[in-house]
Amino acid sequence: MTSLRVRRIVAGGVAAMFALTACDSGTDSAAPRQLSDSDRAAVRHALEAAVATGLAGVQVVVTEDGRDWTASAGVGNTESGAVFPDNAVVRVGSNTKAFVATAMMQLVAAGTVELDAPVERYLPGVVRGEGIDGNRITVRNLMQHTSGLPEYLELPELDVDYDVMLTQHHDAADLVQRALSTMPAHFPPGAKAEYSNTNYLLVGMVLERVTGHPVAEEVTRRVIEPLGLRHTYFPATGDLDLRDPHPQGYEPDNGKRVDVTRLDTTWAGAAGALVSTGGDLNRFFTALLAGKLVQPTQLAQMQRDTKPLTNRPAGIDYGLGLARLAVPCDAQVWGHGGSIPGFRTTDGVTAKGRAVTVVANQRPTDPTSTSALQHVFDTAVCAAS
Repeated sequence: MTSLRVRRIVAGGVAAMFALTACDSGTDSAAPRQLSDSDRAAVRHALEAAVATGLAGVQVVVTEDGRDWTASAGVGNTESGAVFPDNAVVRVGSNTKAFVATAMMQLVAAGTVELDAPVERYLPGVVRGEGIDGNRITVRNLMQHTSGLPEYLELPELDVDYDVMLTQHHDAADLVQRALSTMPAHFPPGAKAEYSNTNYLLVGMVLERVTGHPVAEEVTRRVIEPLGLRHTYFPATGDLDLRDPHPQGYEPDNGKRVDVTRLDTTWAGAAGALVSTGGDLNRFFTALLAGKLVQPTQLAQMQRDTKPLTNRPAGIDYGLGLARLAVPCDAQVWGHGGSIPGFRTTDGVTAKGRAVTVVANQRPTDPTSTSALQHVFDTAVCAAS
């Protein structure tokens, strides 16, 4: 049994011994026309620099004018040396929240859910605990992380070996009940914004209560299927494997890489269980920000109601399932990001319509790797257009 621990397994928003390889998908004519040869060279250089910090592999997908350009460095499988596959299917962690928030905002537009209604209206008796009162916490508080609710990932029973997590099934309602009954509120509702995955387990539970359907079914029907996202899905119960083509996902453990590709993600649920690709994520965020998934009023609320997250790096203002991301150029970027055992993703769309997703098949654990991965995203976003 490996000693790898998996506490704090859904985040917000984050090797020299292997040959550094870069590959472009398609031909130059298929690449976004705004990316020049020098732009693509700069992105490839950033990819190679990220892998040189110790990451197994990194891939970027840039989507513009409906066309994708993909470049990768490192490997998708450290044993075989296979490259990071194009159109790689990966676990996208907290990007799930943006999909769930989109489905919820459709319900808001229909008048089925009120953002400023107390959670108690939809989940009577559920949101209770020390300093916790569902009559004072609104749906908006949950969606923008201003509820003050504790982090369910801090539960001792989730601080287990990877081999246990692999096959341990969890129920969202049970995780919420245990978290709220054993940990106090961090602050009064609305006092500040603190990222807590508990919020989105509850958003998913509200969605299920008012529709009568599982959150995975509602998100699939309302978001995934209308956009034709063929590689995006919630794993079914007992589905531990990723669909092909996929890289292996790795976690560092005592100087070694542990393959954590197979995983039961029922503990992540509406907070982070989704599987997708860079191309599908780009199409989702592009459609969302273009007003193709929610009404203008609801999209404006998702972007207007932003708060700086006090427990995340500076430069992330969180709205209702969307985050405004700081980049080193004058581009305005909205997106999200995700971290889950084996994978780290960062994604966003500029005001001019360039969508960028960066995927690593090993989560960075030090500032150097984290900065290098961010630099790949910044380079692709800020390339001349």
